[in-house]
Amino acid sequence: MGVLMSRRQTVEKVQKVSLAMSAFKDGLQEQPVARRWVEAGGMRRGTLEQTVQEGEEKVPTGPSQPEEGSASKAVWERLQDGRGVELEEFDRANRFTPPAFIRPQRELHDDEPLDISLEKREQILNDKMCEICEVWTAESLFPCRICSRVYHDGCLRRMGYLQNDSAVEVMETAHTETGRSCYYCDNLNLLLTEEEMYSLMETLRQCKIIPETCLTLDDFLHYKHLVHKQQFERPMGEAQEERATLQFSALDPNKKGQIEWPDFLSHESIQLLQKLRPQNSLLRLLTAKERERARVAFLVLDQDSDGFIGENECHKARHAWFRKHQKETPSCNISISHVGPMSESSPTSSGKSQEKTLLAVEQEEARCVNWPSFLRENVAYILAAHPNSAAVHLQPPA
Repeated sequence: MGVLMSRRQTVEKVQKVSLAMSAFKDGLQEQPVARRWVEAGGMRRGTLEQTVQEGEEKVPTGPSQPEEGSASKAVWERLQDGRGVELEEFDRANRFTPPAFIRPQRELHDDEPLDISLEKREQILNDKMCEICEVWTAESLFPCRICSRVYHDGCLRRMGYLQNDSAVEVMETAHTETGRSCYYCDNLNLLLTEEEMYSLMETLRQCKIIPETCLTLDDFLHYKHLVHKQQFERPMGEAQEERATLQFSALDPNKKGQIEWPDFLSHESIQLLQKLRPQNSLLRLLTAKERERARVAFLVLDQDSDGFIGENECHKARHAWFRKHQKETPSCNISISHVGPMSESSPTSSGKSQEKTLLAVEQEEARCVNWPSFLRENVAYILAAHPNSAAVHLQPPA
């Protein structure tokens, strides 16, 4: 059935096509440079160690040096503005121009307490029109599980955000209670302001991390050691290294021995948010859907309806945010009674750490947590569960 488009929608669509054609012409001119860069560095496929080794073997000399410097600059620019797909890599036929992401700005008093009621339920409404083409076609729109945006699968394909091998998965999960994040919410890095992103890029540069590469465990631990020494001016301890190893395991759910660049970037982004922003500021990043899900989780745990839950139950809730990745539990309704700490099942966890966990249970049960405290203590883990990736981007403590 055909869909009528308004004059504004028609004009905007023509503008998108014009932009795509301009990008296509620019890409034809830059294509030889991009091809040489991919052949020389293997940026998007190899590990960090392989990239550095290949870079040492193929030191640029003569005329090729400015070209490689230009490609390296383009990589950092894509990191800064949040673009996840290089224009030269697009099959440009029938493609829309990728969006220009606008980073958020912090409000003047965003660290002040935020009143989120436990009793008052929020009405959850999705947008009526596709975020990309602004056309309404009812049930064929895919909603985001985090925000109110909706999309056509065809529009996602033309934007380059949906490949044929993932289309079936999107269709199966988008309309379930588990849901699927849109390309805005899937990228935790887009929560950073310009200043925060600059700080992260400086840290990556100083630690010689090459964007868009995979990291092995040795790469990840080496990076964590450097960051810890820069921040605290002392070496990282054994317990901290063990936590970093557990985090690497959480970021590598398929046990491939390396973590993908988007997962590493999301992990570092949420770590930086925790470091630079107070919890009240993080609470302002939660959407209505996330606040409602947190409200349901607290009410399920508060079985006697006195407005308080135990500390141990609060810890279990932190792990429950990531159960969306398990196919055997497709519903996002929180059922936390059987969720245990992830580190207990990790092959890198020791018996000593498990004993500490068991000894701490009685002390945790003695502390009661109310609704505002529950939100503040869990907000970072709620945000860290945005990406569709099976990786756990912020490993909850044991």
